[in-house]
Amino acid sequence: MNGELILQVVFFRSESGREPVREWLKELDANDRKTIGEDIKLVQFRWPLGMPLVDKLDADLWEVRSRLKGGRIARVCFTVRAGEMALLHGFIKKTQKTPLQDLELARRRRDLWWSG
Repeated sequence: MNGELILQVVFFRSESGREPVREWLKELDANDRKTIGEDIKLVQFRWPLGMPLVDKLDADLWEVRSRLKGGRIARVCFTVRAGEMALLHGFIKKTQKTPLQDLELARRRRDLWWSG
């Protein structure tokens, strides 16, 4: 990919040291991981981006929208600060709207990351 890296990817880390998005990605099969990784890389090199790849969810909160095989859709919620793209929460979307519990979790992790 040509161009200069705009954002450095970091994984949100809980107080206990867990990295939930990294753990979630490891549970996916290799093809899904590759698709999501390529989409995140595109955001890194071309930020800021909009639809269809990136959608704004809230203040300082966006999601990478990845289309997986079998018509499945993955979402990775992230925030951006000082050249870093912090991956906060990842999930496979099953409904049209982002489930409130996923959005709330991403908001909590965003707030923790910004305050840290």
